[in-house]
Amino acid sequence: MKRKVLVVTAAYGYQQVREMGGQQALLPIIAAAGADGVEIRRELLNDDELSQLPALAAEIAKTALTTFYSIPEALFMADGSLNPHLDQHLTEAKQLNAQLIKYALGHYQPGFDSTALRNTLAGQQVQLVVENDQTEQGTLASFNTFFHDCGENHIGSGMTFDTGNWLWVGDQPLLAAKDLNQHVSYIHVKAAVPHGESWRAIPLDESDNLWRETLALLPADAPRAIEFPLEGADLVAVTRHYVDLLREE
Repeated sequence: MKRKVLVVTAAYGYQQVREMGGQQALLPIIAAAGADGVEIRRELLNDDELSQLPALAAEIAKTALTTFYSIPEALFMADGSLNPHLDQHLTEAKQLNAQLIKYALGHYQPGFDSTALRNTLAGQQVQLVVENDQTEQGTLASFNTFFHDCGENHIGSGMTFDTGNWLWVGDQPLLAAKDLNQHVSYIHVKAAVPHGESWRAIPLDESDNLWRETLALLPADAPRAIEFPLEGADLVAVTRHYVDLLREE
């Protein structure tokens, strides 16, 4: 089985993305590196780019890359309600021909009536997942509560498991992988080292084996995405190196 590997555009650094002319400029690099897809980041789209998503989708189609769409917001608001911009984001995902849309979990509260959300998603082609982010809502306890409370309601399509973000919230990636592996449908591969009172993402070649040990506990068929710094004079070669590495591991 050939593992699907995507590249998160933010891996090239926000400043470099802007200097290169936006996320569209990265598509030839990602395609030439042999990746299967690209994760488009909404926070890297300016207002003009947001108004021209079908054009971006057309450029992605030329490369034959799969598209995932990342929203830098929580699915659940502080009062437990749904993100008020959900419909707008789903429209954007459709314009991008995205197969998946990703949110942070946010302030999920037990007892949430999922009927409206399930009805909304029932008419969508895109899969919706929630990710463990670096906030106090991105803890293992929060995700265990969410998935336990959902039971068989199946809100969305599981989760994006970020292998590194658990460190930011003081949780153990290996324990999280053991607890949540059955819910994982997408993986952000990230390695990190302590940095002051927090953590800093680093390239896999500069890290220990925690990311490998964590991946080994997660579904082998879940798409994997590069979300650690991709830097160097030859971005195609650097990207290809890590695409090949994640495909092999």
